[in-house]
Amino acid sequence: MIDPGAQVEISGYRWVPPFAQGFVRDLRPRWACEEAGISYRERLANVADKPDWLVEGQPWSQIPIIRDGAVAFFESGASLLHLAQQSEMLLPADPQRQATAISWLFAAFNTVEPPIFEHGNISFFAKDEEWAKLRRPSLEQFLGQRLAPLEARLGASEWLDGQFTVADIAMVTTLRSLGGSRVLATHPAVEAYVARGEARPAFKQAMADQLAAFARHPDNAD
Repeated sequence: MIDPGAQVEISGYRWVPPFAQGFVRDLRPRWACEEAGISYRERLANVADKPDWLVEGQPWSQIPIIRDGAVAFFESGASLLHLAQQSEMLLPADPQRQATAISWLFAAFNTVEPPIFEHGNISFFAKDEEWAKLRRPSLEQFLGQRLAPLEARLGASEWLDGQFTVADIAMVTTLRSLGGSRVLATHPAVEAYVARGEARPAFKQAMADQLAAFARHPDNAD
């Protein structure tokens, strides 16, 4: 929930092009805050003219950066882990369940997300390039191999470890980028899992707040 006086600060962009709206990574800590009942304030940057605080606070000048009092984190995975440590709902106290949630969080970003990035590149940014057309069959086969264990697990469980945790925030936000693709459509349990995540009230609020920031600053106008 947004509160200008909150201790936690999440950075985001004032505006991004329509194709990126709803997919910018400050959505991840926003969602975690909503699930855990952690109030946060926004700090918005111009994507075309990045301010000094973003350039100095993140090695690649990307968002999100989160600040919790005097402590700052960059990278959405680090921010998720920090926020989850403040909520047993996101990170269970039981040692094994906690270890499982952390393992799945890293799996989302290290194992599942890289080929999804590549899929986005060949599907949108380089779709007319000959190399991208040649790459698609083998990449989609590889993506299928990455999604197969998720399909098996989620066919028998609502969430990755039975109960919703921070790992599901990481995984759902990663998988959303495949929305509308045949790769996702051929894995119905994974597709249904993404839909369950997007149906959660906390996700809807986080999404609404990100989009509201863009609406207030069309084309980065002041």
